[in-house]
Amino acid sequence: MIKEIRIERVEDLIPLLSDQPYRPDLGRNRSLYVYRGMANADFTMVTSLRRNCKELQRTLEPAILKNFAKYAVMEDPSIAQSVWLQMFLGQHHGLPTRLLDWTQSALVALHFAVSEENMERMEDHDCMVWRTDIKELHALLPPRYQEIMEANKAEVFSVEMLGRAAADIAAYDRDMGDRAMVVIEPPSIDSRIVNQYSFFSVIPMDMEDVEGFLDRYTCNTVKYVIDRRLRWRVRDMLDQLNMSERLVYPGLDGLSRWIARHYFVKEKDPESLKKL
Repeated sequence: MIKEIRIERVEDLIPLLSDQPYRPDLGRNRSLYVYRGMANADFTMVTSLRRNCKELQRTLEPAILKNFAKYAVMEDPSIAQSVWLQMFLGQHHGLPTRLLDWTQSALVALHFAVSEENMERMEDHDCMVWRTDIKELHALLPPRYQEIMEANKAEVFSVEMLGRAAADIAAYDRDMGDRAMVVIEPPSIDSRIVNQYSFFSVIPMDMEDVEGFLDRYTCNTVKYVIDRRLRWRVRDMLDQLNMSERLVYPGLDGLSRWIARHYFVKEKDPESLKKL
């Protein structure tokens, strides 16, 4: 089931940031939790493919990937070899896919939760951070998938491992139904993926309600709802911790986003003009 925790003080963030169970097998405090920050607590977990193609997503997904591969092969010839690589590369560049973004960094998830495209709306609504457990999710996988993980002494799938488990998307959908999904660590194709500590969940076509799946089949999933009045406070705290657009979007784009937000003037706080 999903546990919901409301955060109304900065101190309430400590469990989110410090929850690392002790692992006797490693003698270390490490978890396989992944996090997903969302700017509005009313949003649901929906893939970009479902948002873009709606009830035609099953029909249109093959055409989307085929056309992406046809034109993107000039940039990266290797994508012709794997539909999974096409999907991950496409997701990275804004292609509608069945992937959901996650991160193994609670700080990165907080960054996305308290970032708003329209900064005038920062205090209009609560935001949230989801936490789920990769180990718990992968315990739901069919035996062949678990055998591949064991053979590779891995706890997270790679593109190559997923390709061995499921030759194509249709096979993956048959294997998963609506009761399981793979979490994968994408190839480090650029510094953005590395800095964001990126992971993806591969949502099966029959899984129409991701949150319902997590509620029915997991015990360690938590939804942290952050009070809207705390968003600017957390945003400023993250800047002090060097967690900003400069880190999660390396390069001039991220730098420009950070500068724009750094010099944003809140209309409700005219005193901020004196600080420029």
